[in-house]
Amino acid sequence: MFSYVPPIDDYRFLLTQVLGFDRAMADVGKDIDADLAAAVLEEAGRMCAERLHPLNRHADEEGSRLVDGRVETPAGFAEAWRDFAAAGWTSLSAAPEHGGQGLPFILQLWLDEMMAATNLSFGLFPGLTRGACETIAAHASDTLKATYLPPMVSGEWTGAMALTESGAGSDLALLKAKAVPHGDGSFAVTGQKIFISSGDHDFGGNIVHLVLARLPDAPAGVKGISLFLVPKFLPDAEGGFMVRNGMSVGALEKKMGIHAQPTCVMNYDEATGWLVGEPHKGLTAMFTMMNAERLMVGIQGLGIAGAAYQQAAAYAKERLQGSSADAARGPVAIIEHADVRRMLLHIRAFVEAGRALAGWTALQLDRAHHHSDAAERAKADALVALLTPVVKAGFTDFGFDSAVLAQQVFGGHGYIREWGMEQYVRDARIAQIYEGTNGVQAMDLVGRKLALAGGAVAEGFFDLIAADLSMAEGHPVAEKVREALDLLRATTASLRGAGVDAAGAAAVDYLRLFALVSMGWMWTRMATTAQGDSALHQSKRAMADFFAQRMLPQAHGLVASITAGEASIMALGAEAF
Repeated sequence: MFSYVPPIDDYRFLLTQVLGFDRAMADVGKDIDADLAAAVLEEAGRMCAERLHPLNRHADEEGSRLVDGRVETPAGFAEAWRDFAAAGWTSLSAAPEHGGQGLPFILQLWLDEMMAATNLSFGLFPGLTRGACETIAAHASDTLKATYLPPMVSGEWTGAMALTESGAGSDLALLKAKAVPHGDGSFAVTGQKIFISSGDHDFGGNIVHLVLARLPDAPAGVKGISLFLVPKFLPDAEGGFMVRNGMSVGALEKKMGIHAQPTCVMNYDEATGWLVGEPHKGLTAMFTMMNAERLMVGIQGLGIAGAAYQQAAAYAKERLQGSSADAARGPVAIIEHADVRRMLLHIRAFVEAGRALAGWTALQLDRAHHHSDAAERAKADALVALLTPVVKAGFTDFGFDSAVLAQQVFGGHGYIREWGMEQYVRDARIAQIYEGTNGVQAMDLVGRKLALAGGAVAEGFFDLIAADLSMAEGHPVAEKVREALDLLRATTASLRGAGVDAAGAAAVDYLRLFALVSMGWMWTRMATTAQGDSALHQSKRAMADFFAQRMLPQAHGLVASITAGEASIMALGAEAF
């Protein structure tokens, strides 16, 4: 494999010329400018390129193992975790009151991109820990916060979320795990959970599980679910955490990809836990973590696509096959062949627009948390809610497609393990499934998010895009994006009040349309900003043209599919399948 090159120049371009980072930080009261942000990202990129990327292939081959009830991660993972935590990367965006650095979330999200690009299995450990911290900080008692957050933020301890059961996946109303009060404020949690990423490991320190379970008096359905903090180790009389709790790893899932990540079957046998949030309000608390994880998962698709592009582009410039277009030279590097360029450009057009849209969304998240004006906080929070399923599902769909295209550039060598491309394909696939399958995300967008504030949130987002397009009036890319935006607005209006089958039939195509228009918006911003003669500016203008001419026209086909309705999908009876 070729070395990984962190996209620092692209990050700097977005911070300084596209996203208005310095102004955004002034609006939320954070004392950091684009130069310092780029320096932080440069150090993060060095950690990912030099420590995590070299571990990726052998860790995939070795995998995590369950030995005498204990999880052993691949060689080098525990040491890498200690180095990662010691360098402060686990605390990057965490609140200072819990020991965090309080840096902007855009740096966190782009660090997530580089971790996904270099070692997706490893990146799940800090990502899940961060999500658990955010949930505890938002919903737990002051005692739980003081006890658990500082060591989790520092990386001494890690976190995991335990939702799924064998009979309760997307439909958590079927959940059966139970929690019985001890009488001292703690609970005995009993049940089995599956698909628990980072459920156990050999890094040392505690592992804090957030577990969904039912209290004895719980009403049926999702309104009867509570959330519990269940640590691997309990406090002893001296205040240390050396007492083993009643939880164990029953098995490790044998998976298509992310082999180095220990995905556990967890058994809780009257394990001691504490309530997080209110009784029977566990989903409200858990969605704090799930929404954070959905953004992270979307960035996993982006990261893998970017890494796969780097490998495929480097290979295409070295691999000699075939003759030049005029047959005057041969063999030539395959980068000269139009079809190879087509595949590479499709990947790159997604990656660079996705990176920009992720950055814009991250700035809205900081605005939602830190702006002094409550109305501005609410507006930004609604925009993040609207875009979360788009980032999660859109980026992971495009990310998987990108991994497959990059593998195709390698031809037969892409199917061989030594080049690493087949691992990208295997690893990328899970991102379309976990943290809510992409079909569920699409239904969330159509069924819930379009209805926020009576549709005003979506219309407000479209107005933001339209305002930028008006400023770029006459630009060929902006005009094509305007055409696609008009299609999106009309399609959105047609879906309001749609029945369950109609919404379900349209949802996936609609989300892709929404993602394409959003990326077109980012390409308009980049193309109209990049007016210099530098190689970076020239490439941005060329990539914007490619996106507008070769990818954005998909909008017309998507609209035709959406407006066809559900009749052809629902025509066959179930027995005919």
